[in-house]
Amino acid sequence: MQLGLPRILSVNAGFMDTAAFLALKGLFTAHVTGNFVTLGAALVLGTSGALAKLLALPVFCIVVLLVRFSSHGLRARSRPVMSTLLVAQLALSILGAALATCFGPFENADGYVALLTGMLLVAAMAIQNAAHRAHLGSAAPSTIMTGTTTQIMMDLGDLMRGLAPEKGKATRARLTQMTVSVMAFAVGCTLAALLYAWLSVSCLWVPPALVIGALLMRRALTEADVQR
Repeated sequence: MQLGLPRILSVNAGFMDTAAFLALKGLFTAHVTGNFVTLGAALVLGTSGALAKLLALPVFCIVVLLVRFSSHGLRARSRPVMSTLLVAQLALSILGAALATCFGPFENADGYVALLTGMLLVAAMAIQNAAHRAHLGSAAPSTIMTGTTTQIMMDLGDLMRGLAPEKGKATRARLTQMTVSVMAFAVGCTLAALLYAWLSVSCLWVPPALVIGALLMRRALTEADVQR
């Protein structure tokens, strides 16, 4: 079950990034630095969404800082940090999905409602990024798969060249974990594309369902640890 939680988050990240990209004229919600590329394209082509792409990184950074401060405060009060962060991510995901279904599809990604929707989803993914790095650090990242894919290829190269038994075992374990993470992210991307084609912006209700699954899994893990 411990391994299942990062996988759910990987599917969620892939789904959210793809669905939001389609719904909000090329806005990345998890891989926010990718918005620099799409910002340039929007400015050159004269398409909408430039303001959302410009705001995404500062909003992401501010939310990560708030998550860090909140985590310290929750820990000082002996409150469950990861579960609380997942609840906050769930709330933002629900708000974003509600705005998208009530007011979308968005013709202008820089309109007030579209902008608010995009920043809510960026904030939700900022929470996931920060929470994963702080509390699931031993697991492969659930977002931004470039570094993970690079490590997979490096590990494959090392295994093909030959490693000592102990190091080879650790490398194979990491390779398996990272490969599953990339596959889970890809599944999320594929599902988002298919469901967006079918349901349009209503598919943004899938991420809240995935976060609920992650939250239930986290609470089950916590209860299991208490009973030991």
